Amino acid sequence: MKAQDERPNIIIINADDLGYGDIGVQGATKVQTPTIDKLASEGRRFTDFHSASAVCSPSRYALLTGRYPARKDLWSPIFLKKELQIDTLRMTLGSLMKTKDYTTAVIGKWHLGFGNNSPVDWNKPLKPGPLELGFDYYFGVPVLNSHPPFVYVENHEVVGMVPDDPFIYGKKAMTRDFDEKFDTDEIGGAKKAHENYEDRKVGTILTQKAMEWIRKNKERPFFLYFATTNIHHPFTPSPQFIGTSQAGAYGDFIHELDWMLSEVLNVLEEEGLSEDTLIIFTSDNGGMLNRGGQTAREAGHKANGDLLGFKFDAWEGGHRVPFIARWPNKIPSGTTSDQLSSNVDLFATIASIIGYKPKNQEGPDSIDILPALLKNPTEAIRKSLVISPARKRNLSFRKGKWMYISARGGGGFSSKQLGAHTFGGPAAFPFTGQKNSDIINGKIKSNAPTAQLYNLEKDPYQSTNVYYKHPEIIKDMENSLSKILESN
Repeated sequence: MKAQDERPNIIIINADDLGYGDIGVQGATKVQTPTIDKLASEGRRFTDFHSASAVCSPSRYALLTGRYPARKDLWSPIFLKKELQIDTLRMTLGSLMKTKDYTTAVIGKWHLGFGNNSPVDWNKPLKPGPLELGFDYYFGVPVLNSHPPFVYVENHEVVGMVPDDPFIYGKKAMTRDFDEKFDTDEIGGAKKAHENYEDRKVGTILTQKAMEWIRKNKERPFFLYFATTNIHHPFTPSPQFIGTSQAGAYGDFIHELDWMLSEVLNVLEEEGLSEDTLIIFTSDNGGMLNRGGQTAREAGHKANGDLLGFKFDAWEGGHRVPFIARWPNKIPSGTTSDQLSSNVDLFATIASIIGYKPKNQEGPDSIDILPALLKNPTEAIRKSLVISPARKRNLSFRKGKWMYISARGGGGFSSKQLGAHTFGGPAAFPFTGQKNSDIINGKIKSNAPTAQLYNLEKDPYQSTNVYYKHPEIIKDMENSLSKILESN
């Protein structure tokens, strides 16, 4: 075991699009997640944990800054032309850890932009980026595995980029085609850089980089933000995982994710770091009903369990996600918590762990949930939570047992055709078998309320909209939401 002070190493593994029901300990039977399940048996699992957004980029903004993405008016995924979405003057988890002399790294999917200008010039140093936000090292997929550029970035540079073979906007990229991999003709050139990126090896490469970084930095307290591309489409598991699940490539990709976690845990054990390390496992948003998700559903796998809706939605399936934390001799093993909490809370919680008191506008929306990790408080720590779906008009607000959605529908994808990548919303209900009082035959009823209210204590799967029955609660929820967003 390494010699160090009381400061633990901290690793956040932020899986991509992993739904509440995608793991065995939360009901999955068509996939096996022995490592994730074991982590839960050795730590604490939260059953009412939410991403602050049902969308990837805004969710990551919330996690890293402790600030609601709605304050920044950030609702959608960002792509290759967008500049850095976090102000370099704002404290992030990276710069928070630097206040206590931690070594810091981001490995994996970034998806928060680079530089100060749009479109991004991929032929120049990609700065500001993670290194200007408090991280000592970055290696990973710069945007996401479904959209260009299909390359790796290390620190400020594209790996394998050479001056005489630059990136060219509007040119077809030298990259392999997979279903649900898009826009390969948006930027090309940079042949060697593209050759470094093999879709079926991404999970392995990122895991190896994480393991190497841990070994290299084991002598000092470290913070690792490991953002996997699993299980975001395209579903490209390494060959040894193909066909290993009963949920198609979607399930096979979950199996690879479980293996990735096992490799990280093995390194901690081999290096004598397990006892000194807090490891957090969660997801950026709920599972998606894309083509891979549809195939998995047909095989009997429910990505979000019985929760209503999918990624991008204001309904619970869009943002209620797995959350497991293990910290030996600190967090009671094999326990659960039903405390309302969110990825936006990791900022204040980690600040508490390392003994830092956030100043004004540092993690402004973050709540310290450390008592819920270490003990069993009977009172709610977080009283309310703002949740952003893909569509601004469906901005949502949780307060105690009540969930308010400010418009009809889920606020996410709504293509009506089974087999479409963006299949979802009411049109998907006949396929999924989900029920909601506002929806009949795959359509919103003409006399449905203009907004939604659910009592999650009595109706956790949001089958009945009680908007008309509680006007006083609606008024309180709307006023509370406005006050929060109007505040600094």
